[in-house]
Parts: sequence; C-alpha cells; structure tokens
Amino acid sequence: MTKNLYVGNLPFNTTVDELREAFARFGTVTRAQIIVDRNTGRSRGFGFVEMADGADEAIAQMNGAVFQGRQLTVNEARPRDERRGGGGGHRERRGYGRRGGY
Repeated sequence: MTKNLYVGNLPFNTTVDELREAFARFGTVTRAQIIVDRNTGRSRGFGFVEMADGADEAIAQMNGAVFQGRQLTVNEARPRDERRGGGGGHRERRGYGRRGGY
C-alpha cells in the first residue's frame, strides 16, 4: 500500500530529483513533487513524496532531520478535504471603523 508523505520546510532550491533521492534510501519512491507558486513558478517550500514501502521509516528518520541546511517536517499527508480551512477568504467590512474613507 502506498503512502503519501508531506515534506515541509524544504529549501527553495531543492529539486525533485534531490527530494526523491533523499527518500529512496528508505524504500521505493513512486512519485515526488515540489509545490510551486502558480504565479511565480518558485518553490513554496514544501512537497510530497509517495512511497510504495518504507514510508514509516522515512517519517521516523526524516522528520526533524536537517536537509540542505533546513530542518524538515515530514508526516503522512492528509487528503485535501480533511485539512482545516485557512487563509483565503477576504471579507470586506462596511460601517464604522473602516479605513480609506469613501
């Protein structure tokens, strides 16, 4: 059974091949990806590694490990719909206290 791992606090210049290589020593990496900003194309500092085997060992060894000068956060990724909401949703307020004075 494959497991999808979240890898956070990646250095911004890490490549997919470097990420894959770092996790391949623990088992079979079936996919690795680094999430990039859709506007700039630059890394957002996190990614995902899908492993066919060895995922638990990879979590145990890589969570908190220093990789390319940064301490990684590694855990099993949650499906998108299980994540808590955050960010987004700007709501305009009207009435007293509003700055900008129309």
